[in-house]
Amino acid sequence: MSNHPLSVARSTLFWRRIFAVLFTTSSLLPNFGTEPASAQVTQYCQLSSPAAKEKENLRLSALKGNQDAQTRYQNLIKKQAQELQECRTRTWPQIQAVWLRLYPCDIQPGIVDQIMDRIVNRGYNQVYVEVFYDGQALLPAKANPTAWPSVIRTPGTENADLLATAIQKGRQRGLKVYAWMFTNNFGYTYAQRRDRESAIARNGKGQTSLYVVDNGSQVFIDPYNSQAKSDYYQLVKEVLRRRPDGLLLDYVRYPRQAGSDSIATKVSDLWLFSPAIQEALFKRALNYKGLDLIRRYLSKGYVTAGDIAEIDQLYPQEGEPLWQGRIPPPAQKSILSATDRQPLLQWELWQLAVAHAMQGILDFVNIASYPAKQQGVSTGVVFFPDGNQTVGQGYDSRLQPWDRFPTTLEWHPMSYGNCGNVTCIVAQVKRVLSMTKPGTKVIPALAGKWGESVSNRPSLEVQMQALRQFAPQLKGVSHFAYSWQYPENDNDRKFCRIR
Repeated sequence: MSNHPLSVARSTLFWRRIFAVLFTTSSLLPNFGTEPASAQVTQYCQLSSPAAKEKENLRLSALKGNQDAQTRYQNLIKKQAQELQECRTRTWPQIQAVWLRLYPCDIQPGIVDQIMDRIVNRGYNQVYVEVFYDGQALLPAKANPTAWPSVIRTPGTENADLLATAIQKGRQRGLKVYAWMFTNNFGYTYAQRRDRESAIARNGKGQTSLYVVDNGSQVFIDPYNSQAKSDYYQLVKEVLRRRPDGLLLDYVRYPRQAGSDSIATKVSDLWLFSPAIQEALFKRALNYKGLDLIRRYLSKGYVTAGDIAEIDQLYPQEGEPLWQGRIPPPAQKSILSATDRQPLLQWELWQLAVAHAMQGILDFVNIASYPAKQQGVSTGVVFFPDGNQTVGQGYDSRLQPWDRFPTTLEWHPMSYGNCGNVTCIVAQVKRVLSMTKPGTKVIPALAGKWGESVSNRPSLEVQMQALRQFAPQLKGVSHFAYSWQYPENDNDRKFCRIR
C-alpha cells in the first residue's frame, strides 16, 4: 500500500465523500436506591430471597399437579410483573435486559418458567433470547423452511417451539422478549452446503473465515450475495412469525482475526474475493479506465505507473479513471505524469475497497431489519465500540461501520472492556455516545455478575454505577449473560438429555 503523505483532514473529507456516494447508490431496500415497589423488592428492582423462594416453591408444587399452588403461582407472577414495571419506571435504568441462550432440554415442563422467574427476580424487564447461532435456528423442526437445521432435533420433538414458549412465558411476567440473531456469521452448517459455496466470504489469500477464526465454527458470508440475502431474509420472517417484541442483529461485521492479521492493511486482507462482492465493486466504476484500474488493483494488490500509462493508451478518449466517490483534481492528467499520479490513485483504490466492504455490511443490515420495520418491531444492532477503528493506515479487520448504522435502530455496544476496573468500560461507552446523533437509542451491553467480579471485570453494580455517573441519559443497559449469573444451571441445561 502506498504511504502517500496525505493529511488527516484530506482523508476525512475523502471518506465523507465516498460514503455519501455509496449510500446514495447502494441497493438499500430515576435512581438507584429509591423506595422499593413493595417490601419484597430490593435495590435494582430485585426480589428478596424469601420472595424468590416462595415463588419457586409454588412453581414446583404446581408442576406436581397441585391446582391451588398453580393458581397462587399464576397470581404471584402477575403481581410481581406489575411491581417490576412500577419499580423500573422510577429506577435507573428504565430498561434492564439480560442475554439468554436456550437449549433443547428447556422444552421439558417448567424449565422456561424457572428461567424467566429467575430473570424477573434479578430486576430485568427485558430478555434477549438467542434464536440463531452456530448455524442453528430456534424453530420447530416441522416448521423450519430455512437454510439451517433446528436447534432441537431429537425424535419426537419436531413440533417443539421453544421461541414461542419463551415469548409467552416472558410476557406473562412483564418481560419484553427480543429475538437475538447472528447476522453475517451464518455458521458451520451453512458452509457444508455445496449449493452455497459462492455465498461464503473469501479474502485475497484464498481463505474463508473457517481458517482464520480459532474455533472453526464461524462462517461469514459475502453480504452482496443474493442467495445469502434471500436465506437470511426468510429466516428473519420465520422468527417474526412468533411475534417477538424486538429483533437484535449480532455479528454484523467480518471475521475478527488474531495478531498482526487483526489489522487490515492491504487489499488481500479484505473479504473481497467472492463473486458477488467483486461484481458489485466493478459496478462502482464510472468509466473504462476506472474499471480496468480496479481490476488490476484487486488482482495484484497494487497498481504501478506502468498500469496507469497503459490504461491511458487503451482509453485515450477518457480523462481520469473514475469510480463512485472519486473527484480527481482539475486537469490532473495533463499536468502530472503517471508516476506522479500513482501514489494518490493507489491510496484512493484502497479507500474504495474498504468502503465497498463496509457498505456491504450496511446494506445487509437494512435488508435484515426490513421485515421488522414493516411490522413495527423494534430492531437493534449489536457491535464492538472499537470495531470501526483505523489503526495507522490500516483498519480493524472486522470492518464494522457501526457509526454509520441507521439511527432509527437501537444501538447495543458490547462494552466488554477488560482492564480490572471500570475505566476501559466507561471509555468504550463514551466513544459510542460521542459519535451518536441526537435521538439514537443506546443500550450498552455489560459483561459480568451481580455481587462479584468475574473475568477481571468489576461486578455489575459497580459497572452500572459508573455508567450512570457519566451518562445518566442512558435509558437502558443489558447484561451478558444469564449463563454467567447461573453457570451451574446453564451447564445442567446445556448437557442434559431430553427425557
